Amino acid sequence: MAPLVIDMGRGKRSTYIDLRKSAGGQSLRDLLEGADVFVQGYRPGAVARLGFAPDRAAAVRPGLVYVSLSAYSRQGPWAGRRGFDSLVQTATGINHAEAVAAGQEEPKALPCQALDHASGYLMAFGAMVGLMRRSEVGGSWHVRVSLAQTGRWLQQLGRRAAGLTCADPTIDDVADLLEEAPSGFGRLRAVRHAGRLSETPPRWSQPSMPLGSHPPAWLAPTD
Repeated sequence: MAPLVIDMGRGKRSTYIDLRKSAGGQSLRDLLEGADVFVQGYRPGAVARLGFAPDRAAAVRPGLVYVSLSAYSRQGPWAGRRGFDSLVQTATGINHAEAVAAGQEEPKALPCQALDHASGYLMAFGAMVGLMRRSEVGGSWHVRVSLAQTGRWLQQLGRRAAGLTCADPTIDDVADLLEEAPSGFGRLRAVRHAGRLSETPPRWSQPSMPLGSHPPAWLAPTD
């Protein structure tokens, strides 16, 4: 979804590779040779059919941490279904629970894409654990996360009484959490990095750019 790149694209480079073509497959293999972590969010088996199953990717880059995200997990009757946050909110009953809490009959979505965000944090954590284990014992590692399992985990954390009575924050309420910077979409005002360190302040070295703005190659060390 191109509009999401405006906010979520900071610190990233973006390229298009068509894995249905031999040249595209070779481009991805070349990238894998210099990768530590490979993340993919297609249905179970989809990337494998294009030649990049976890074992084959690790054969190209021994020591790779391979992170897979799916909608409904890697097994079961719904494993092969496409899905994204809003659909999985409905399938797991979250939208029904929100409707009950709001006293309405129509399904009610969460005020944010909580399954996407939480799954992303879990994937990042899993990747770091994989890198740690690789440094300690070696080997390649495979991390699996699904939106449905994340939804189930969030539901098990319990519900806040009268949570819907909380007012949504205004732009003034979060003004101290924002920053402005140039981007490929013009001047961007967005949430700043959450980390606050005096000596090594965290930052994004790359601005948000439209999808496909970069060639399929790693930056040189001096870039």
